[in-house]
Amino acid sequence: MAEIGFYHLTRTRLEQALPKLLGRVLQSGGRAFVLCGEGERAKALDAALWTVADPDWLPHGLAGGENDPLQPILLGTADVPPGNGARFLFLVDGAESARLGDYDRVFDLFDGGDEAAVAAARRRWAAAKAGGHALAYWQQGAGGWERKT
Repeated sequence: MAEIGFYHLTRTRLEQALPKLLGRVLQSGGRAFVLCGEGERAKALDAALWTVADPDWLPHGLAGGENDPLQPILLGTADVPPGNGARFLFLVDGAESARLGDYDRVFDLFDGGDEAAVAAARRRWAAAKAGGHALAYWQQGAGGWERKT
């Protein structure tokens, strides 16, 4: 079973929060797959990750290329095993995966200002709990991520 963290965005947008979390994965020597709900969103995040200042370097690519095995971070829209062997899965914009158990850790990021996104996250929480996964809830606070109970 995977360890799944639900990350409630209340202070910043995804484009600001995601790079820092990805940076932590890379610092630990891990590889990540970012599962997006649609192709345009994956392309937009791809472009945004090249321009972030913190961390200043996030090597990544869009899934489906010949260099997938070399990429520490892949972004895609297909819920298939990533070509880079990622053990960390990031679910953004309501993307869902039937492969949660294939990962060591899952980050489910959702927009706290969007009532539909919050309701969908609650449904994903219930499904993950029913699936026997270890769950944690994180909310953005003034000093960063705060684990809530």
